[in-house]
Amino acid sequence: MQWLDAYAFKAEERLDNDPELAKRVYERLATRLTENGTGSALLFGTIREETNLILAEAMQRAGLRAYIGKLSMDIDIASRPTYIESSSTASLTAAESFVHRCRLGKLAAEDRQGLRIQSHLAEAADQVSWVQCTRGAEDIDVFDCHHLLTPRTIQAHCTFLSSPSLARLGEHGTAIAHCPLSNAYFSSKPFLLKEALEAGVKVGLGTDVAGGYSLGVMSAMRWAVGVARMREGAAQLEKEDQTGDRDIPEGDVSNVEGPVLDWKGALYLATRGGAEALGLGPVAGTFDVGAPFDAQLIRLFDPETGTGIGNLDFFDLVPGSNVDVDEEMIEKW
Repeated sequence: MQWLDAYAFKAEERLDNDPELAKRVYERLATRLTENGTGSALLFGTIREETNLILAEAMQRAGLRAYIGKLSMDIDIASRPTYIESSSTASLTAAESFVHRCRLGKLAAEDRQGLRIQSHLAEAADQVSWVQCTRGAEDIDVFDCHHLLTPRTIQAHCTFLSSPSLARLGEHGTAIAHCPLSNAYFSSKPFLLKEALEAGVKVGLGTDVAGGYSLGVMSAMRWAVGVARMREGAAQLEKEDQTGDRDIPEGDVSNVEGPVLDWKGALYLATRGGAEALGLGPVAGTFDVGAPFDAQLIRLFDPETGTGIGNLDFFDLVPGSNVDVDEEMIEKW
């Protein structure tokens, strides 16, 4: 909550007050996303309709698939009374106008299938406490009672959700944007990834853009594996403490909560998992015949010089030799 007040809302208000700045920022964002290999994105905008249109136009010019969410906020959750909408009615009216201007359809119930709902859910301790104090209910219950947990809803973070709450999301068909890097900064708990997947929740990887230091989903993949391994190790130590058995083989996480996520699982979350979470299953994250060709060409080494490219160094490659890329190379990368 403090970060929103000190950085996010301050920056968003500047964009709302300066269309030229918004254009420069969003065009640079589109370039950065493209440079990092992102072909589809779910983006929060600001509370002002015109600024969100600038964002949508920047994504369109860059050729990116983008769900642009106009921010709806009629309650001052921070200390910026100038960055707030006058009422819930005004907020919904502006959202409906934005949808029409993006030519996505109407907000009428019979014509909502093409629209998505995005928000943050149970992200941090102070946010969860704020909702409990102001609404007298848990975060997930507020969304549920207002019929905002749907198969078209994507909730970010969800780090403070229990296994039963994750099961509720699975029953509703609500997806989760797992942002491991920003969770490390702003949440005191790791996301229960294994439990979410076991509950049938659609999970895709997110970078959280301003909530971290990297726009690259590759970085999110590495962080997801790292966080999962930390949970795995903690679960193993807890099991050893409970049983007194210090000879449990490494990686034995039977009957404990610690998940195991390897590079293949992270790759799935970053591609097909994200596509499913966004409702883009038929047109993204797959190499099926007839699907759009979304791909990156990634070079691990230069065969002519035998030297690594990017994060890896190779000391056994003979310049000019014919070496095939193997799974071990990919995993280390």
